[in-house]
Amino acid sequence: MIVSASYRTDIPAFYGDWFAGRLVAGFAEVRNPYGGPPGRIDLRPGAVDGFVFWTRNIAPMAPLLPELPAPFVVQYTAIGYPRVLDERVPDWEASVARMRALADRFGPRAVVWRYDPIVITSLTPPDWHRRQVAMLARALEGATDEVCISFVEPYRKTRRNLGRAAEAAPFDWIEPDPDQKQKLADELAEIAGRHRIGLTACTQPGLDAPPAACIDATRLSGVARRDIAARQKGNRPGCLCAESRDIGAYDTCPHGCAYCYAVNDRARAVAAWKNHDARTETL
Repeated sequence: MIVSASYRTDIPAFYGDWFAGRLVAGFAEVRNPYGGPPGRIDLRPGAVDGFVFWTRNIAPMAPLLPELPAPFVVQYTAIGYPRVLDERVPDWEASVARMRALADRFGPRAVVWRYDPIVITSLTPPDWHRRQVAMLARALEGATDEVCISFVEPYRKTRRNLGRAAEAAPFDWIEPDPDQKQKLADELAEIAGRHRIGLTACTQPGLDAPPAACIDATRLSGVARRDIAARQKGNRPGCLCAESRDIGAYDTCPHGCAYCYAVNDRARAVAAWKNHDARTETL
C-alpha cells in the first residue's frame, strides 16, 4: 500500500508531530469527507510500500525522513506567487534550497517539482509564468527531473477564495481558453527542458502534454531500488496515479492560498492547525 500525505492538507509543514505519532502507534484514522465513520490505515513497518508527501515546506519534518519505514517521494510545490495569492507559503528561494537538500541526501528521483496550479491574473499573466519557470528551472537543475503543472480548476471554493483575495488587493482573475493553455504549456515545457526537467500535466483533459502520475509506483520503485507494484487507480478522469490511501483532512491547511480547493474557511483551517493534538488518531 502507498500512503499519500497529503493532497488534502500540508502534513510535512504543519502536522509532522501528528504523523510521527501515528507511525509510533502504527495506524491513522482518516475522516470520511462524505460522512460516515473514519477509516483506519495500517502504518506498521511492512504494511506501507512507500509514502508520497505533498508539501510547500518539508523543513519541519525533515529530521523524520531518514527514519521512515518505507521509501518516499516528495511532491514539492514551488511557484513564488505574490502574497495576495500565497499568503503564508515560504519564499521560492527557501523552497529551492530545501528541494536541493532533499535531492543531495535522497537523490533527485525523490523530488518532483510542482508548478501547480497555474493561476492567470492581472498580477500573474502568462509572461510572468514564463519568467518564473525559467528562474526556478535554472535553480533546480540537477535536483529533479520532473515539473508537474496544472491550470487552476474553477471549483466553487476556488472562485470564492479568489474573490475574497481580490477584495483585499484588487486583481482580475482570467480563465484562459484551451488554445492559450496549450501555448503556455508548450512554452513552459521548452523552458524546463533546457534544464533537463521534463514537464507533465496533472489531469488536464484536452491539454497535449505528457500526463503525470503523482502517486508514481515506478518512481517509488526507483527510489527504493526494488519493485513496488500498485495498480493504477486515478482520482478523476485522466489521472494516472497508482492506488493509495490518503491520510489528510480537508479544511486543515493554514497556508492561506487564494486558489485552494481543499479549504472552505481559512479561519477554520488556521484554528485546526493551532488547536490540533498530536496524540489524536484522526487529523
